[in-house]
Parts: sequence; structure tokens; C-alpha cells
Amino acid sequence: MSGRLIGILGGGQLGRMLALAGYPLGMRFRFLDPAGDAPVRFLADHLVASYDDHLALAQFSAGLTVATYEFENVPVATARALEQHVPVFPPPQALDVAQDRLAEKRFFTQLNIPTAPFAPVEDRASLDAAVTHIGLPAILKTRRLGYDGKGQILIETHSDVDHAWNALGGQLLILEGFVSFARELSILAVRGQDGDIVCYPLVENVHRNGILHRSIVPAPGLTAEVNILAETYARRVLEALDYVGVLAIELFEVDAAGAEHAAPLLANEMAPRVHNSGHWTIEGAVTSQFENHLRAIAGLPLGQTSARGYVAMVNLIGRLPDVTMLLALPDTHLHLYDKAPRPGRKLGHVTVCAEDADHLLERLAVVERYVLASER
Repeated sequence: MSGRLIGILGGGQLGRMLALAGYPLGMRFRFLDPAGDAPVRFLADHLVASYDDHLALAQFSAGLTVATYEFENVPVATARALEQHVPVFPPPQALDVAQDRLAEKRFFTQLNIPTAPFAPVEDRASLDAAVTHIGLPAILKTRRLGYDGKGQILIETHSDVDHAWNALGGQLLILEGFVSFARELSILAVRGQDGDIVCYPLVENVHRNGILHRSIVPAPGLTAEVNILAETYARRVLEALDYVGVLAIELFEVDAAGAEHAAPLLANEMAPRVHNSGHWTIEGAVTSQFENHLRAIAGLPLGQTSARGYVAMVNLIGRLPDVTMLLALPDTHLHLYDKAPRPGRKLGHVTVCAEDADHLLERLAVVERYVLASER
């Protein structure tokens, strides 16, 4: 196993955690990222270059066993060019689908995975037509590059249409019907090169200001139907793309107010990479999402995905809390990403573990009090 050299496009916190998971397996790493201060800079060979720099790509690919990426906005052309020199997992086709919200929604529909109603928007006339077809409220989104709540505007009434168009018009857009949902869930699944698939327990997610704030595992109050449905959706996507690695799909669990939808789960979007809502797996699962991603792309057997009791993850955003107070708490684990503080930036996360749901909620309440106080 030793001697495998893994190339990773992107040098953010996800790449950092991939490397930390791979070193115990005897793996080595090389990163390509245009930022000189990327969080991986002290962990491995870091090539500072643009993703469309062909000379840098050739240098990056030399001697690699396999390549992967740690964020979904890696240019597809870069992944395809790299594929000429070394195996790239997940396949670049997954990037193609995930980078365009319209293509993504159509892909889900082709696989009989229900979504919110949607329509393409190319100009003001098509926006008006989409509003008439879908109804209000609805959300106008950029088809590309939006993340953490960016690139989208809620349209509640017809008087909001002008504002939404003025803010986002002039680029390819999509209008999505607003879904009344009880909560957001995410399913993390892994597919190996041999086609073996394993799924992590469903995660319940809570967002603040469009950014993931907290994840809890197992998601409280899950029915067998919802659990089976989520895993079914994940398997359809993995197999349709001949996928290798970790995949995350964000899902809406529809409440009674959304009963017009035939299914209790609607797919929102997918991420062809390790995912923020899976950070709990480092301490909270038998095998972390990061280790399993590396196992998958390296052609190794996949590890067990069951949770070790009850687990929660809280993101540290914008500013760091008093880490001494956090580390004094029982069964609480701190991860810092070596990133400079700034508003809205993910600087780290905290994982809280417990033997039962009641103790988890008690410990989580204390952690959240410290974290939220630091963000004020």
C-alpha cells in the first residue's frame, strides 16, 4: 500500500483532512491550488498554479497513482486534461453534472429522483414565463458557482421579480419552486472501483445565513421509508455516473404542508466530493468519509460506515471561540483549518460524541453557546 502518490486538485480544508486521513495508510500527497496560503501548504507538496496552467498540470500529474479533487468547481476541462495522464476519480462527468444546477436537476429527473419544480431562465421573458409556470414563492439561482447561500434570491411576490432580475440577470439562471420542508437531510455514500457501495447514516443539517451550522447523526426520528429512499437515490446516482469516491446528496424531507409532493424526500443538490456534513465521521464513524474516499479511489476495500454512538458537528465560522473552553468539554474534538478569520469563512469545526441522544444534546448545547457567542 505504501508508495501511493495521490494528487488533489484544491488545497482547502477538505484536502487537508484527506491528507491527514491518508498518511496512516502510507499514502503521500501532492496538491495543486492557486492560493499560496492554502490550508495544505505545510502538509504536503503544494504546487501553486492556476487550474488552467497546462505546464503546471503536467508537473502535477508526474508520478501520480491517482488524482481526485476537493471542491466541485474545479474546471471540468482541467479534470479531463488530467485524465489523459492519470486516473481521475470521481469521474469528470460528475463535475459536469454538479456544476450546473439545471443539468443537475435534469439528471435527478432522469433517474426518477424527485426535486422541487424548476425551469431554465435565460432572459427576462423566460423569467416571467417561469414564474407563471412554477408560481410563487420561488428562488432564482445562478446555474453555476453559487455556494453557501450565494447566488440566489427568494421571490415571494410579483413585486420582487424586478429586484431579483436586476441582481442576478445577465447570466444563465434557474428558477426553483420554494419547497415547504420539515428539515434538510444529507446522505453520504461511497462507491469503490469494484462497484461496492456503502452509505453513512442519514444526517440532519441546520443552516444559518445560508451556511451549514450544525449536523446531527443519526438524524432524529427517521422512518425506515426515508432511510431506504435516501440510500436508493444515492445508489442510482453512483451507478449512473460509474462513480468512485464519496458522494453527498442534500435532501429535503417534506412536511405536511408539502404533501402535494408524491415522495417524502426531494433532492436539492449533490456534491461529488467529501462534504461538510460528513465531518462528524472523523471521530464519530468506524471509518471517516476521508479515509473511505481514499480507499475508494485507490482501489482498496471500503471501510465500515456505522456511527459510534450519537454525534454532532458544529462549524466555526468567521471567528474562533475560546478553544481552551471547548477542549475542556467531555468527548469534544476540535479541528482548525489554519485559515485567517473573516466573516462567513469556515475556520474549523467541533465534533461532539455521546453514548445516547440526551447526553449529546446536553453537550451540544454547551458547545453551541460558546460558538454562537464568538460569532456575535
